[in-house]
Amino acid sequence: MDVLVGYATAHGSTRTIAERMAAVLSRAGLTAEARPLEEVEDADAYRVFVLGSAVHGQSWLPPAREFVRDNLDVLGSRPVWIFSVGMPAALRGPWRGLAPKELQAVENGLPPNLRFRGHGLFSGVVGRDQLPRSGRVFFRLVGGRFGDFRDWEAVESWAAGIAGELRPGP
Repeated sequence: MDVLVGYATAHGSTRTIAERMAAVLSRAGLTAEARPLEEVEDADAYRVFVLGSAVHGQSWLPPAREFVRDNLDVLGSRPVWIFSVGMPAALRGPWRGLAPKELQAVENGLPPNLRFRGHGLFSGVVGRDQLPRSGRVFFRLVGGRFGDFRDWEAVESWAAGIAGELRPGP
């Protein structure tokens, strides 16, 4: 079974998360590869899709949205999971509770006829250099913290769940 763990990344967090997912799927006996979505030339070559993107402004990055839009015919007939990488773990207080709403906002930005089996939300790395000065000030004012918030156990568990659904039962 060929699984594409396709991603769009801005600063690299989503790439490393996609690579970890592909490794978990491969260890489970599936043939999986992590690739930037803008480099996928033939979506029809894959039988399963795990698609993700960094989230900016409560939306996937353009390469991810374009891949989904351009390949809806292929995606519609195959198993699809989606994941988003944002900063929920970097936020504190009431802002942290907005994470579930971000999932809905991301989904609303995708084509309404995209069917997927699950949507995972993961935190990435939030670096000072990733935001303009005004963005850094605002981020700190709302209680944001800079750092690496990737939860590898959560990423691996989510990918293992996908592998469990794809592998034939005993």
